[in-house]
Amino acid sequence: MHPREQTIFALSSGRPPSAIAVVRVSGAQAGAALRTIAGAVPVARTAKRALLRDRLGEAIDDAVVLWFAAPASATGEDVAEFHVHGGRAVLNALFAALSSIDNMRAAEPGEFTRRAFENGKIDLTEAEGLDDLIHADTDRQRRQALRQLQGLLGDRARGWRKQLIDASALIEAGIDFADEGDVPEDLLKPAMERIAQLRREIEETLAASAQSERLRDGLTVAIAGPPNAGKSTLLNRLAHREAAIVSPHAGTTRDIIEVHLDLDGYPVTLIDTAGIRETDDPVEKEGVRRARDRAASADLVLWLADDDTGVSPSQMIGEGGTSFWRVRNKIDLASPESNGSNPRQLEANQGQGALLRQFGISASRGDGVDELVAELTAFADNWFGQGETAVITRLRHRNILQDAAASLAKAEAVVGQGDEFLAEEVRIAVHSIGRLLGRVDVDDVLDSVFRDFCIGK
Repeated sequence: MHPREQTIFALSSGRPPSAIAVVRVSGAQAGAALRTIAGAVPVARTAKRALLRDRLGEAIDDAVVLWFAAPASATGEDVAEFHVHGGRAVLNALFAALSSIDNMRAAEPGEFTRRAFENGKIDLTEAEGLDDLIHADTDRQRRQALRQLQGLLGDRARGWRKQLIDASALIEAGIDFADEGDVPEDLLKPAMERIAQLRREIEETLAASAQSERLRDGLTVAIAGPPNAGKSTLLNRLAHREAAIVSPHAGTTRDIIEVHLDLDGYPVTLIDTAGIRETDDPVEKEGVRRARDRAASADLVLWLADDDTGVSPSQMIGEGGTSFWRVRNKIDLASPESNGSNPRQLEANQGQGALLRQFGISASRGDGVDELVAELTAFADNWFGQGETAVITRLRHRNILQDAAASLAKAEAVVGQGDEFLAEEVRIAVHSIGRLLGRVDVDDVLDSVFRDFCIGK
């Protein structure tokens, strides 16, 4: 039997041990699994207590079972659920009993959701929304993913596709039945009105969702600078825990340390890098190389130093578009006449790549750190824009909609040059929207999307 035709099962709740564990079964043998292990198939959508037994009649657990008959189930197939006590031994015994049933196997990552997609229960944008919801780290990510799962983009795309198909039908009718008496003479005008309106809607969606996919990936902030400047101390203070080793000896940090922060609902990856300096130590030299590369790819670099001398950001990674903020540390040790004694933002001027801002803090004592965090939050708010409420949440969505808008623009440009050319551009746009929903030419995309799911989803 083909793997797609086999019945699958998996743990659909958290890792054991737990109070309750949910094991889900989907496929033609789901009913047989209930009859074999629970003794009977309960009334659909009604929880029933049952003593689970294996093929030898030995008790597995006192559990609750449910039955969802196709197509009214999450996957569109027959689905059974076993709600058991969440001990490893219980789960192992239940998995062994399920595996003993013919044409039943353990599910692969994302296989339940993929079957739901293939059976028309969800479209690809909703499946991606579910994946994003599972992996959401912050409340803003959660809200964005939930909107996508509820059809924010999918519903709109289905409407666009239907209108394009209607416009295409008008154009095709004008081509194929131009000589028929019952076909209106002017079919092109209403078709072009729809095409122009849809192009504007798609372009407005793209403009309103500029860079909205950033919320999925998060903001990367690198703390860089010369050795012993207090980078690890600042990382620990921002993380509110001892994430990095702090030592008075230069060169303590030799590898990249990453901490994930929830900054007012925005996902931020904070990176502590090795101190930038010339060294003959091969291990430290590799750490410096990694620090340069990681900082160069960051969205924002906090260049930390305890004075105005030493290596500069441009010496570290060269010219580029990365935003740099100079953070002067250890202001608690600065002399009274030093400008570094001011814990707030010192000045703002035009610097390398982007606005170079300057702050004064004491990472060890906390002076000025709240102000720095407030500025980081404002930076994140500007960086993510309207990501939480935007329609587009992935680069795939953006690329496909850009292709569709370009095809519609070409359709408008070829009017009068032959309706066949016009019809072809509209067909390409319809095909693009179909790719967005996952209905055409997406096998490679499906493999990429569903392999990132956890087992049991």
